[in-house]
Amino acid sequence: MKKHQHGYLFNFVTKLLKYFLLTLIGFAIAYVMSMSIGAQHLLIMILPLFTGLVWRAAIILLCLVATTVVFESLR
Repeated sequence: MKKHQHGYLFNFVTKLLKYFLLTLIGFAIAYVMSMSIGAQHLLIMILPLFTGLVWRAAIILLCLVATTVVFESLR
């Protein structure tokens, strides 16, 4: 194996992390834009659902990162 070649799990987790962070940035931009046009009542209903999903996704992603670190260090 070459020195800088990574495994499939590492590539998968980095793509997941990239899209997770892009999704968070997108929702932050949408939140600011919605507040500026006066859609607070919609945001108040959606925010608890979104935070619950984000925490669960972040925990799963953190577990995947930890698993990837272990497997890549064993290789």
